[in-house]
Amino acid sequence: MNITVRYFASIREAMGTGSEDLDTSATTVGALREELMARSEAAAVALAHGKAVRMALNQDMCSGDAPLKAGDEVAFFPPVTG
Repeated sequence: MNITVRYFASIREAMGTGSEDLDTSATTVGALREELMARSEAAAVALAHGKAVRMALNQDMCSGDAPLKAGDEVAFFPPVTG
């Protein structure tokens, strides 16, 4: 299925892009995170489970078990302070 993935702040810098259209077999946001981490060392570090990474599905905050469907937009970003 095709989805849009957006990256913000330090995660965007590590991934080398702000967004991408991605064909994925992941069925949840957490599985998508795992898939992205497996693509490169930079992605593995930026999205590591020990790091505080926020996730949103169609602009609503979500957890890793949120289900994905074709056309969804998933965003990954670090916690915002201030």
